[in-house]
Amino acid sequence: MSTFTARLQAELRGDRAIWAIVAILAVFSILAVYSSTGTLAYKEKSGNTESFLVKHAVILGAGLLITYLFHLLNYQRLRVWAPYLLVLSIPLLFATLAFQPDINDARRWIQVPLIGLTFQTSDFAKLALLIFVAKAISTKQEYIKDFQSAFVPIIAPILLICGLIAPANLSTAIVLLVTCVLMMFVGRVGLQYIALLIMLGVMVFSFLILISEYFPDVIRRDTWRSRVDEFMNNPDGGYQVQQAKIAIANGQWFGDGPGNSVQRNYLPSPYSDFIYSIICEEYGVLGGLVLILLYVMLFFRAARLVTKSSKAFGAMLAMGISISLVLQAFINIAVNVNLVPVTGLTLPMVSMGGTSLIFTCISLGILLSVSKYMEAKEG
Repeated sequence: MSTFTARLQAELRGDRAIWAIVAILAVFSILAVYSSTGTLAYKEKSGNTESFLVKHAVILGAGLLITYLFHLLNYQRLRVWAPYLLVLSIPLLFATLAFQPDINDARRWIQVPLIGLTFQTSDFAKLALLIFVAKAISTKQEYIKDFQSAFVPIIAPILLICGLIAPANLSTAIVLLVTCVLMMFVGRVGLQYIALLIMLGVMVFSFLILISEYFPDVIRRDTWRSRVDEFMNNPDGGYQVQQAKIAIANGQWFGDGPGNSVQRNYLPSPYSDFIYSIICEEYGVLGGLVLILLYVMLFFRAARLVTKSSKAFGAMLAMGISISLVLQAFINIAVNVNLVPVTGLTLPMVSMGGTSLIFTCISLGILLSVSKYMEAKEG
């Protein structure tokens, strides 16, 4: 056993607390997805939830392998790749909006030629932007003295990417914008430029609202309005939120046990958007608190890297990735307990998914790579 442990420690370098968090979240994911995919099996008239479990396990296993491979990569290479990744994301986002068909009333996915698989371009663009902003802040922070030096390298790319993501995926665009604002704050960019980014972000959103009348198939204004109206005018929430709250209430402190959820049969998307409520129903409030604690620990482990070198590219990248993942997780949880309007954001590393899960694993691999090389410098 000691030999196995030593071998494991030699292979899995970097922050071991983050590795432990990744492993526990993966276990939560397997258990919750297996329990909540009964509705999918019923819709497909197969009754075979094991097939969805196997598919999810394969994707999750591939994601964990990708996490391992990216943790081996020297994260400094991403500094060189940053502008190319950002440039690549722009035509991908544009092509998704302009040419791809609606899937679930939104244009978020693009089909990969030859193999027929689809992936969500916003996930790629989000990571590309975080890498680019981390590079811009770490290399240009000392030289940001006027509007041009702040707007061109930092603010303009953020507005462009968020503006292209927002028409089909507003919640992701908002999370990305807030993440970039917080990265600029941590990177000690002048408050006047942070305020400028926020003001211009509001203007971009207002412009999308203005032109949505001419592009109703692209800009989901009616969906945004209906969700906000439902949240503001219905204190109990809509059907989805009501079922989620019933699930959480059923679980009480210790839950009904694995596989014993009742609300999975009534909740839309219990395996993705509302998987947190299923976890609370089966593992209780304590299980839900454990999940929240894991995300909080992930953030604080990444924050340690910033305290070591607040202006380094790796520290800014780790901060951006951790803020993005934790903010998304907390918004997903807030939706389940009716604190914010329904968004469609998944629970990172837990919800069933393809592209979102893979890019979450890539992000965690980068985070581990940063911690590994920073620890090596200390040693």
